Amino acid sequence: MGAGHSHRLYRHAHSPVHALPPHCKLAAVFGFVLVVVATPREAMWAFALYAALLAGVAVLARVPVSFLLRRLVFEVPFVAFALLLPFVAEGPRVDVLGMSLSESGLWGAWNILAKGTLGVGASVLLAATTELREVLLGLQRLRMPPLLVQIASFMIRYGDVIAGEMRRMRIARESRGFEARGVRHWGVLAKSAGALFIRSYERGERVHLAMVSRGYTGTMPVIDEVTATAVDWRRAAVLPLTALAVCLLGWSLG
Repeated sequence: MGAGHSHRLYRHAHSPVHALPPHCKLAAVFGFVLVVVATPREAMWAFALYAALLAGVAVLARVPVSFLLRRLVFEVPFVAFALLLPFVAEGPRVDVLGMSLSESGLWGAWNILAKGTLGVGASVLLAATTELREVLLGLQRLRMPPLLVQIASFMIRYGDVIAGEMRRMRIARESRGFEARGVRHWGVLAKSAGALFIRSYERGERVHLAMVSRGYTGTMPVIDEVTATAVDWRRAAVLPLTALAVCLLGWSLG
């Protein structure tokens, strides 16, 4: 498995959450997200409890709130879509601050914001406490199809390589006095994108030939076996099982 370097979402620390095996954390986050999605949107108090659970995990993992909030920025496009729903959805209308909004649109916006934010928050916590290499090992341990694990491994490993190639091309353009200021410069950018695609494709062919020459037969060797004890599984199950209890209570009260 490649990609042994740290990624920007990871925060190094010595905590019980960091110490959990990666496949235990992956299963816990997956179960938590499923429970959150299955929760009725009318049970607003349940989502507050879910947020408190994630906050407790963040405190246990020694991940600052500011670190999490900065990583939630990429959710902004979904937030913008959710905020438009009350204006464009059909159905009964209600007046809110002098504006006529769709009642179903308001519920839909709340549903997207609450469940989406909790899901992204859980994913950010997973990334903040688990190295990318460990995530791949965890996926392999959970019997994810080997081909998908290999694709993810190559994507992570060579994402930085492609980013470096883009940076060198940008520097080359700027050293020749090029600045993208309008539509008339789009042609140059399109040619750069085409050149980047060709270079990436050729690099991929060279990497594949190098792997085949070293005995690659379609499967990657397992560098490290990650094992989990019953205690690890019980600790990881606290989050999804507590969330499940909240979800069931929400349905029973609803």
